[in-house]
Amino acid sequence: MIDLTHKIAIVTGAGRGMGKGIAEKLASLGAHVIVSDVDETTANQTVNHIKEKGGTAEANVCNVADKEQAERIVADTISQHGKLDILVNNAGINRDNLLHKMSEQDWQQVMDVNINGVFHMMHPAVVHMRDRQEGRIVNISSASWLGNVGQANYAAAKAGVVGLTKTAARELGRRNVTVNAICPGFIDTDMTRGVPDNVWDLMISKIPMGRAGSPEDVANCISFLSSDQANYITGEVINVGGGMVL
Repeated sequence: MIDLTHKIAIVTGAGRGMGKGIAEKLASLGAHVIVSDVDETTANQTVNHIKEKGGTAEANVCNVADKEQAERIVADTISQHGKLDILVNNAGINRDNLLHKMSEQDWQQVMDVNINGVFHMMHPAVVHMRDRQEGRIVNISSASWLGNVGQANYAAAKAGVVGLTKTAARELGRRNVTVNAICPGFIDTDMTRGVPDNVWDLMISKIPMGRAGSPEDVANCISFLSSDQANYITGEVINVGGGMVL
């Protein structure tokens, strides 16, 4: 049984979709979750849902692309709760297009959130976790880090997340801080539900398990990596995609 009682966790991009599922799962296992999102309304909705189920959480609006905002949320958490045990870097955006049609703006926006944002959150968190000689960091990459048509910006950023994760794991291992990456496959969220039916069917056809994943499928893996049961696992890149990537 995974027990995260008394653990303090930040989950970015937790207002909806996968982030919401991750925050709710960690809270259900006893963690106090700081629900971070650029959208205050959805962040508060996640918090309310957690509290309705008996968990504890609070909202903290943050745009991870902004270094000062990222530093503030980490500092606020440590100031108010005395520590930060778990950091889940989930916030991300996509601006898909073929490479020859991709604008500089679409490239930069994805980089600012999907890779720079991970660094912005990790930097202050790592300083704290190194000093405590304890901590868990889980970064959300994507199966697309291996390359995907129409996602040059997204794939490049998510590949960067893998490289950052492995480097941080090497640097922090002796400080008892683990750093791992999750690569979700095709997950059933509001975003994926917006694709045309033929695209949905095509994606499902590529998955040996024959279904889209759920946010809870991803959250279950993150819960394990955040727990004491995973204290000798670091630098790993774990696919949660029903076999989509083999």
